[in-house]
Amino acid sequence: MKARAVMATMLLLIMSMASAFATVRIQDDSGGRIGEYLARYQALRVSGDQVVIDGTCASACTMLLGTIPRNRICVTPRAVLAFHSAWDPTSGGNVASGAGNHILWSNYPSNVRKWISRNGGLRSRIIYLRGPALYAMFPICH
Repeated sequence: MKARAVMATMLLLIMSMASAFATVRIQDDSGGRIGEYLARYQALRVSGDQVVIDGTCASACTMLLGTIPRNRICVTPRAVLAFHSAWDPTSGGNVASGAGNHILWSNYPSNVRKWISRNGGLRSRIIYLRGPALYAMFPICH
């Protein structure tokens, strides 16, 4: 009898923990400052929340790929990842940022880095990862 009560209590505890995690949906995020995204994604990593990419995730947004565990990320058929070189604004316009590119690169999983390299690398021109190539790297949301 006591064993059943303990099992029931444990089951309720597990169920309440599972429902405590939320789902974060990313849609049409054009990116921004690298440091702000890293801070946001570190907090998201600690939260245990699932991440659904359901639209465009561009620039600094893509750093979630290396910050959030792969088993907590899924993609929908609308998901598009957009990669380009990091840049710093200057009075004469934008210039490529070696330090920013290093941070971006170090936050991508190896399969994403390989895809970026095969598709021209991080440059000013945007490259898009979507469809079957994306589904081969990340699970489709169910």
